[in-house]
This record gives sequence, structure tokens and C-alpha cells, in this order.
Amino acid sequence: MNYKIAGLAMAGLMSSVAFAPSALAADKTIVIGNVNDMSSLYADTGGIGSEVAAKMAIEDSGMEKKGWKISVISADHQNKPDVGATLTRQLIDEKHADVIIDTPNSGVALAVAAVVKEKNKVFIPSGAASAALTGAACTPNTVHWTYDTYELAHGTGGAITRAGGKSWFFLTADYAFGKALEADTTAVVKAEGGTVLGHDLHPLNTADFSSFLLQAQASKAQVIGLANAGGDTINSIKQAAEFGIIKGGQTIAPLLLFITDVNAMGLKVAQGLEFTSSFYWDMNDGTRAWAKRFQALDPAHHMPTQGQAGAYAGVLHYLKAVEKVGDPSDGAKVVAEMKALPTDDPLFGKGTVRIDGRVTHPAYLFKVKTPEESKYPWDYYKLVATIPADKAFRPLSESDCPLVKK
Repeated sequence: MNYKIAGLAMAGLMSSVAFAPSALAADKTIVIGNVNDMSSLYADTGGIGSEVAAKMAIEDSGMEKKGWKISVISADHQNKPDVGATLTRQLIDEKHADVIIDTPNSGVALAVAAVVKEKNKVFIPSGAASAALTGAACTPNTVHWTYDTYELAHGTGGAITRAGGKSWFFLTADYAFGKALEADTTAVVKAEGGTVLGHDLHPLNTADFSSFLLQAQASKAQVIGLANAGGDTINSIKQAAEFGIIKGGQTIAPLLLFITDVNAMGLKVAQGLEFTSSFYWDMNDGTRAWAKRFQALDPAHHMPTQGQAGAYAGVLHYLKAVEKVGDPSDGAKVVAEMKALPTDDPLFGKGTVRIDGRVTHPAYLFKVKTPEESKYPWDYYKLVATIPADKAFRPLSESDCPLVKK
């Protein structure tokens, strides 16, 4: 697969086409912008794999056979909100993008959401976790797929606390996502009768976690909650194993874990970790068939992460709505149609898009297998519990989204 440089000077815009065609209101052209981490700690969880997933959704939609011209452009947001916002403006103004997808890094996603609303386009974050995207920062132009900090906190935090992990210490990525995840998990821990003994903020993309881990170890907390993701989660767990913290009796709780993280750590290190996810490639025949198609197309030949699965499902549902509306130019109108249509895809099954933009579907509590339990490549998870769709996400009755009328 060749990716040509499209020429956005700030952050290296990349595209599978050199020049995206103009998407005028009356024509049947759609441009999808994959604003992503293409080169740093979230590149494996989203990155070029989310472009692969979007292209699979285009193929499966059948719209190109009906005369629609659809292209995908990928851009590297460098995990900087100002870069993400600028790229989004350039994609919309210069490349005529109709929809922005994925965008791991909640700080970037919140900035992108504001630009997309201003430009009246569509934003489908599947890799950003902040529940604020469907809360106080919700807009009529955002549909939030896959997971959020409320789901992760209640799934993992609730399960571990109820199982006896009553005292917690957090290692938290020092930006919007980490702080939101720590806050949501803290609320769950306290509601379940637990206590938080402390926390330590670490910079994004940290290589050396020794000082943070030693402080967590010294706290004597039963649980060390990792409010981070991607490369930061990998590094913190690997180093916790090296320091003997896991064998010392403290539980490591990764509040957001991806299958690519487990693959990078290896089962010897990752075995026994409990976590929440909305997707696993090996759940059923439908997920397995799709995942094998994805793996063959992915440049790294990884199995898909839940964020990449969300990119596929989000684009597929978006295209159904555009086809029904007949014109992608009015983003709020397209999102209204996305909310009116029930979701249905082979990865997440049937669901709905709520008034706040939250996509509802079941979530799952998984445990990483031991090396002996794994029988074939990427056979990493075993199911512990299923969280029903109506329990997985924040109830509308508790929402602070301005779109929700109480």
C-alpha cells in the first residue's frame, strides 16, 4: 500500500491519493479525514490501521458501485491539540473533508470536535476516550464510538474493587484523557467502598516509569491503576514486572488496554491482567472473518484494536446515513440521520446512537491468558463478564450534554 505525501507542512498529511477531489454539495463525493497518531505511542492502536478499517467500510458499504467517489486522507496530529485542530481546518477547507474519524488522544479530539462543529461537518472519534465528548463538550456533529472513560472506569474499576482491591494508587497520563479516566475511576472506587491513597502524573510518552512505580509501590495500595494508554501502558507494565511489583502482591489495573499492547508485552508479562474492552477479534465468526481481512491489509499485519474496529463501524454507519440523506455537506443533518438509524455491523452488532452522540453496545471484562492457555497467534483474551449496553455507558439521566433535555 503506497501513501503519498499530500503536502500539509505542519504535520505531514498522508493520503492514498495525491489530491482529494472536491466534495461539492450537489455531487456524490465523500472525503474522510483520519486525524491520527501516525508515529508515536498510539500509532499501533489507531494510526494507518484506522485508514485500513475505513477503506474496508467503504468497500462493504457498496456505495462506490452506486457512483459515489470516496477517498481517505490520513494526517499525523502528533498528539498536540493545536496541530490536530489546524489539520482538521486544512482537511475541511483545502481537501473538502466531510468527516473526521478516530483521533486517539482526548485532548486532540476535544479540539477537533470544536472545529468540526464550527465547520458543520461530522466527527466520529473511535480512539479517544474522554466521556466529555458526549458530556459537557457534546455537539450535534459528534458521534462517539467504541469506549469512553465512564465505561472503562465502571468496567475495570468496579470489578477489581468489588473483588477486594479496595485501596488504589493511580499512575496518570498528564492530559485530558488520563485525568478524566482517573476521576471517573476514583468515583467508582469510592462508590464501591474503596479508597484512593494517591496519584502521580506522568508526561505523555514516558520511557522511564521507575520513579512513578516506586512511589506507587511505597503507597502500599492494593491496586495500581494505570490511567494511561498505548506505549505508556506497555512501558509501565513491563517495568512493574521488572521491579517485581506484580509478584510483590500489588495488582496492576490497566484501565485502557489494547490487543497490540498485549502483543508488544507478550503473554509472560501481560498474563492475568483484567481490563474492559468493547471489541475482541476472536469473539465470534463475524469478528474473526473481519479481523482476518484487516490483518491481511494492515501494513504491520496486526489484529485490529477496538479503536480500529470502531473506525470501521463508525464509517460504515456514516455512509449509510449519507446515502439516505443524499448529500454529505451538512454534517449536523447527517449526524441526525445517524441517530435515527439503528446501528448494525458485524463487529458490535445492533445498537443505537443516543441524542448525546454516544453509540451504545455491550462492553466486556476480559482477562489476559497465560502462555499455556493461548492456542494460536493472537489468542490472548478470555471473557470474564459481559456488561449490557444499557449499563456500559453513562445514563442520559446523569448527562451534562447540552443536547439532552431533562
